[in-house]
Amino acid sequence: MEDESVVDVGDVRLAYRTWGDPFGSPVVLLHGLGGSSLSWEAVGGLLGEEWRVYAVDLRGHGGSDWPDEYGFEQMRDDVLEFLDACELDRVGVVGHAMGGVVAYLLAEEHADRVERLVLVETPPPFPGQPFADGRPAGPVDYDENALEEVRAQIAGPDPRWREELGQIVAPTLMIAGGPESDMPQGRLSDMASLIPDCRLITLGGGHQVHTKHADQVAQQISEFFTS
Repeated sequence: MEDESVVDVGDVRLAYRTWGDPFGSPVVLLHGLGGSSLSWEAVGGLLGEEWRVYAVDLRGHGGSDWPDEYGFEQMRDDVLEFLDACELDRVGVVGHAMGGVVAYLLAEEHADRVERLVLVETPPPFPGQPFADGRPAGPVDYDENALEEVRAQIAGPDPRWREELGQIVAPTLMIAGGPESDMPQGRLSDMASLIPDCRLITLGGGHQVHTKHADQVAQQISEFFTS
């Protein structure tokens, strides 16, 4: 059963969806640019058979507030306050694309809150990366200002993001979309090599691998979280 809720964190209100037993081990899902928690519907439902799943609409997206400020550090802090508001101590965090950047920044800065980390088709923090426009087809619900700011930060990331990948202590799984993706797959390998305990797998399906192969992605996440 999927439920929808909202919670106030700092100066924004975040909308989120949940699946699974309220007393199950918590997993937080973070969507990509131009998407929302709906992009995790299939994966969230499957993971909810074993975990307590929270899929968050990041600021400027879906049912969350659109405050016209969209720095990645702000999104990271929103998620940290979301964990506090929901009384979640240590969680598994899964992020797709933009949400993956938010996820690894959280793991870098707040290692005590991230039990395990999964990065799905996440742009590596190297300057000059081409933008993988992975927005879903069909109607969308987002602030256009968020797209401009996020794209600029992906193309010119803060050097600390790369420098601190080595500070991530959470076991990490990276999932790549293979040659169908417009994200440079070789750079994902470069990023994986900088994270101390990291494994990279390729499932195919392109940038939206989590929607095209939801069953495989959910299976990989479950196996990783229980390994």
